[in-house]
Amino acid sequence: MSALRAMGAAARVAARTLALVPAAQRTQALHALADALRTQHSPVLAANAADLAAAHSAGISAPLAERLLLNAQRLNAMAADVAAVAAAPDPIGEKFDERTLANGLQVHRQRVPLGVLGVVYESRPNVTIDVAALCLRTGNAAILRGGSEALRSNLALGALVRN
Repeated sequence: MSALRAMGAAARVAARTLALVPAAQRTQALHALADALRTQHSPVLAANAADLAAAHSAGISAPLAERLLLNAQRLNAMAADVAAVAAAPDPIGEKFDERTLANGLQVHRQRVPLGVLGVVYESRPNVTIDVAALCLRTGNAAILRGGSEALRSNLALGALVRN
C-alpha cells in the first residue's frame, strides 16, 4: 500500500506541474508522442509479441488476443489519434456560462485541470496512449492500471510517453 501512496503523491506533484505547462508545450509533447508511435515500433512490437506469447500459453480467448494485438497499422492509427488530440483546442482556461447577476456581479465557469486521474482498464494497450494523450491535452496526471496480459506492452508504451 505504501508504494501506491508514493505513486499517488508523485502523481499529485506531477499534476500541479503539468497544470502550469503552457498549451504550446503540451501540444509539442503530443506531436512528439505521435512521432514516436510512428517511428519507434520495434520496442513496442517486441513487448507486445512477448505479451501475446504469454497470453496464448495461458489459453487466452481469441477476442481478448485481438484486443491485445498491436501491429504497425494499429500503432500508426494510435499516432493519428494522438495527432487529432494535439490539433484539438486547448480546454484549459476556457470560460463558459458567463452571465451578470441582478446585483451586477459578473460570474462565469472556467475549465481547469482535475489533477490526478486513476484509470483501470483491461488488456487494451491502446488505452494507455489514449489516456496519456487526453491527460496531456487537459493538463492532468494519471495513474494507469492496465490488464496483466498487456504489462510489457503498456510499459513500452509508457516509456514512449515519458520520453
